[in-house]
Amino acid sequence: MEDLLAQFRSLLSQQPDKILVNVVDILLVAYLIYRLLMLVRGTQAWRIFAGIGTFLVVFWLSGRLGFYTLYWLLEKAIYLGPTALVLLFFPELRAAIEGLAPNSAFFQKLVPNKDEERMEARTVEEIVAAIAELSSESVGALIVVEKVAMLDDIASNGVQLNARVSAALLESIFFENNPLHDGAVIMRGDSILAAACRLPLSESKTIDPHVHMRHRAAVGVTEVYDCLALVVSEERGTISIASEGKLKRLSGHAELRTILNRELRSIDEEASADQKSKSRRKRQKVAT
Repeated sequence: MEDLLAQFRSLLSQQPDKILVNVVDILLVAYLIYRLLMLVRGTQAWRIFAGIGTFLVVFWLSGRLGFYTLYWLLEKAIYLGPTALVLLFFPELRAAIEGLAPNSAFFQKLVPNKDEERMEARTVEEIVAAIAELSSESVGALIVVEKVAMLDDIASNGVQLNARVSAALLESIFFENNPLHDGAVIMRGDSILAAACRLPLSESKTIDPHVHMRHRAAVGVTEVYDCLALVVSEERGTISIASEGKLKRLSGHAELRTILNRELRSIDEEASADQKSKSRRKRQKVAT
């Protein structure tokens, strides 16, 4: 702490122009760290950060408590740290480097517009209508909706659309004779980014062995990214949703609407209905 205060006093004792340069330098480094954290937010990289934090805590405790053998092993493992980090964070590092291009989203979204991130009620209804129709016709479909993590790397391997969401468009994409039907649709907010996208397949042993590749892809993408994956079974016409690496079969499109409003619009329909019911009863008591 004393060393930190000494460095701070040394910083203030410098010439004004030097102080300004140092302040700008610190702000730039802080901004770069912030952007890197935003880049990995909602991805599997957070779990790696948690593992690294646990490793460092155990390393520190082993030295303080006198567990010298454990301390020696962990100390040797630290030497492999830089190589291990490159391997573990390869997708994120690649995305960060690509994001430094002048025409990338890094420069286009220096100040994110929070109003655009929340999905409109109309969009939810269009998705529900499309899923309900596809389910009734037993047409297979896979729709991935962004929550926090950006899915640009996945959207880039499909056909770019950048179209406003509509039930008719979603239904036409998954129509059997449409060349875009074999793959996933990627959505961001109220727009369809791309169609016919390839998703990572889950290798989890907890998934029902009878589910097909479409469901495994839905689970796989949610294992890596913070997103929702909506699936319509081609055989049974059932509706399922994947989130955080878990697959859940829904009772119907009404339950889907509730989940989408809660997860994408932060609206709890059940709580809202209860509140309205309580207000109605309160008004009736006052009237009587």
